[in-house]
Amino acid sequence: MATGVMWSLCLLVCFLIGAARSESRALQKLDTGGGAENARAPPGPARALSAPSIAHDGRLVACSGKYLLGFEPNGSFAWIVPLGHMCNDSISPVFEGEQVYLVAEDKVIKVTPRNVHTAEPALEVFFSHNTTSGRSEEIIGLAISGSYSSLFLNIRNRGLFTFSLHGELQWSVGPALNLFDYHLGCKRNVSGCYFDSAPVLDQCEGALYISNTEGQLYSLYVDNRGIRWIQDLGSHGKVMTIAPGNSACLYIVFPRKSIVVGIDVSTGSISWTQNIGPISIEKNLPTVDSNGWMSIGSLDGTLYSISPDGDMRKFLAKTANDSVIHVGPVLDCSGFSMYVAKTIVEGKLIQTVGDYTYVSAKKPSFILFTLLAPATGTVYWTGEYPGELSNLLSSSDLNDFTIDETVVLTLLSAAKTGISNTTQCYKRRQKIACICRQAKAKFVQADPGEPSYVLLLIFLLVVIVIQAVAILFCCIFWRKKRLQDNGLQKFLEKRRSLHSKRRILGKKILELEQKAAEDASSNEALGQLGEMVKAKEGVERKLYESYSLGRDEPSLEQQGSSLPLYHDKYRSHSFHSSQKESITIFNMLSDTSSSEDGTSSCSDDSESCSGTSSGEMELDESKSAEEAGPSNTANVEEGVQHELEKQHQHCSAP
Repeated sequence: MATGVMWSLCLLVCFLIGAARSESRALQKLDTGGGAENARAPPGPARALSAPSIAHDGRLVACSGKYLLGFEPNGSFAWIVPLGHMCNDSISPVFEGEQVYLVAEDKVIKVTPRNVHTAEPALEVFFSHNTTSGRSEEIIGLAISGSYSSLFLNIRNRGLFTFSLHGELQWSVGPALNLFDYHLGCKRNVSGCYFDSAPVLDQCEGALYISNTEGQLYSLYVDNRGIRWIQDLGSHGKVMTIAPGNSACLYIVFPRKSIVVGIDVSTGSISWTQNIGPISIEKNLPTVDSNGWMSIGSLDGTLYSISPDGDMRKFLAKTANDSVIHVGPVLDCSGFSMYVAKTIVEGKLIQTVGDYTYVSAKKPSFILFTLLAPATGTVYWTGEYPGELSNLLSSSDLNDFTIDETVVLTLLSAAKTGISNTTQCYKRRQKIACICRQAKAKFVQADPGEPSYVLLLIFLLVVIVIQAVAILFCCIFWRKKRLQDNGLQKFLEKRRSLHSKRRILGKKILELEQKAAEDASSNEALGQLGEMVKAKEGVERKLYESYSLGRDEPSLEQQGSSLPLYHDKYRSHSFHSSQKESITIFNMLSDTSSSEDGTSSCSDDSESCSGTSSGEMELDESKSAEEAGPSNTANVEEGVQHELEKQHQHCSAP
């Protein structure tokens, strides 16, 4: 009995040692650049393979355990790099030039595949951190920007960190912010709030998007940690997927409620909302093509495509009853079409409970792959697995791994399956440039004005100018001598009193002008008119010089006398009527001693007489004003003051 057990254990140990040696020899062949025909993995249990990504050179890159694998477009091995650390299968590698950046355990590793066959090291640890004991601080996601030469890294409970591609820390930011003593982000629970999504880069807008555990979406500038805006989307859900588009549109997918929200990237406001079918949370990610259409598959068997304006189309609906789409589409080499994988099942049951929809599917029969363009609805190619695609996988090294629909979709895109010879393929940078050009053209066409941040800057400048003018006015106003001597209350009361006097004098001047116009021979009316005008000028002079709201000014320039002018035989007065017509009236006083010769000379030559009279009156102008002005003006002011007191008593009477 014991001998049989020992014999069985020996056989098991030998089998495991042989399998390990076979796998080691296979990896050694790959490491030395073995071809596809002798680089096959040994038979045995299939190894897990992460979702592959397409590098800049068109090869597929994926992780498997502690190895980073590179595949040719036909599925054969291109290279393999031992990492020494367990690769994180849930975070896809990112690329910049010839370098590959990936997350392995608590590290970010930079791999240079071309150094695999050289003496130079093929990998180096780009970033490593020590986690705090008793606290979860794993790496959630990363993104890279070649234009800004920066790598963005989100670490749970620590924040978002930005490094240069040389490994230097540029800046970092957390979810709870204070801007001018105003609290932003994480308003419900600051201690338990953190960024819970991978940073998403918008190449066209130069922006970075990330969300926190409370359902708040942040938009940051790529080159600094400045906040563009924060939008609270917690009412739609706290779990979201971010997909930047073009035409100044950002797509947000809430998988638990099957909602897609369009966000204006300039302001963060919600542009539109669309309801779609139930979607899986883990691997069904949205895909945005070069036309700006966002597409995502649903467990109801339909592909939903939404334009930047919120228009929605449904594709592959004919076979939707007995099928599910639980992985995201993959773009083809042109960027305008995408590959979609639909799993045909023997039966399906959909149940809706409250806001959530549950889908149960029976045994899958086969997978239907389709290449289509969402913007036009054109279907270019279809294929099945098992079927015509079985040979593609069976003859490749991918057959030695556990693969799913995402691996097959990526392989189809890399192999350019179903694409005609006339289709123009673009590299990643060309696709980004094409998308950004279209976005800029559409943005200019839709809104020829300045972007909102420029308008905001102009608004702020206007506010600053208004504040500066207000401060300058206050400084000038409080420096006034009358205000400093008498105080604000007395100053305003005096100013109000002067305005009332000017208003009363204006009414009286108007009455006297009308009276003088009706009876030009009334010397009494002309005298009173001159006194009123002089009194009004005095009031206005005080308002302008000492009681204005601005700077104290010097005396007003005299624009000619408007007082009555006296002479032995003549008296004149100049004033403006209500129709703004200048009127000058001359009155000849009776004089028994006047000679008939003088009278006859005026009758014969009135123009000469008028000129002489005016000249004589101008000689005595100042003397007349000095003799008649002060006492008469004082009487006028007393009358005006009496009028003000009467008005005050009338207003205060019960």
